[in-house]
Amino acid sequence: MLKELSSISRRYPERPVLGVGALIILEDDRILLVERGNEPLKGYWSLPGGAVETGESLRDGVKRETLEETGLTIEPMQVVEIFERIMPDADGRTEYHYVLIDYLCRVTGGTLGAADDASRVEWIARENLRGLRLTEGTLTVIEKAYTMRPRR
Repeated sequence: MLKELSSISRRYPERPVLGVGALIILEDDRILLVERGNEPLKGYWSLPGGAVETGESLRDGVKRETLEETGLTIEPMQVVEIFERIMPDADGRTEYHYVLIDYLCRVTGGTLGAADDASRVEWIARENLRGLRLTEGTLTVIEKAYTMRPRR
């Protein structure tokens, strides 16, 4: 059985939290983004995703998190990027520390709708990305995914 995340502190953690994200791009160049409904980064747009649970594979984690936040089932195809997000508090102490692995994915089913900790979920046109309040590093990862995705 998977360990519940509620017992693991994300704020001022003893060690980094492992997270996964899904880069899902349609043929018309729209990408799926979620607006965060909770801290940290409430109100920012980012990739669907979240923390991997103990005993869960990375691929299963990105599938579960995407389904929970967006209602869509996906197939992870390849890793696009691995990076860290370290967020210090006003005193310089590490308040949040994530190691994030982002996957290029494709939709296999489901019905789109915001859920879990996402306040909104939308397909965003590539040309509109720069006007959004995006989490740090997200635009760079998205641009990399555009170059890696298979064309149909």
